[in-house]
Amino acid sequence: MNLRKTLLAITLLASPALAFAHAGHDHSGVMAGLAHPVFGLDHLLAMLAVGLWAAQQQGKARWALPLTFVATMLFGGLLGFAGIEIALMETGIAGSVLALGLLVALAVRPPLAVATALTALFALSHGVAHGLELPALSSPWGYAAGFVVATAALHAAGYAVARYLPHAAAPLVRLAGLASALTGAWLLAA
Repeated sequence: MNLRKTLLAITLLASPALAFAHAGHDHSGVMAGLAHPVFGLDHLLAMLAVGLWAAQQQGKARWALPLTFVATMLFGGLLGFAGIEIALMETGIAGSVLALGLLVALAVRPPLAVATALTALFALSHGVAHGLELPALSSPWGYAAGFVVATAALHAAGYAVARYLPHAAAPLVRLAGLASALTGAWLLAA
């Protein structure tokens, strides 16, 4: 793929309509849950970044970050199913794209308690958004199963990319984090 096509694809994907208009609402249950994190650019970038960031960590943090995100996101989804909203939810989601991107770009390794607290904070906004966007006539449990599976798969994809690329490609992981951070900053400004 040449540079022009790559830049065109990035430009198309970085539009506010794609970032905040989540697909999957024409499906119900599991399919809607699978589609929501994958087709919302904001969710997609944040969830991939969690996997990338986890792969940059050592020890328990490699598993703790993705597990914390999934568990807290599910809790937030349950809050959303109950109609509970949190203040500045979309700002929190865009902010998570920015912050997680920076954490990856800078390969930050904070203490485990700090890393899991940040991850949980970011996941809560994503979870509440998922829960509030439960499609009509969907089973909440099927929908939740879908967004949990999609999120875990995105974390695994980010983790696999960062862990199994040769060390020479590590700067590409940091560039991906920078691209995510820039997208997050743009989402916050949009």
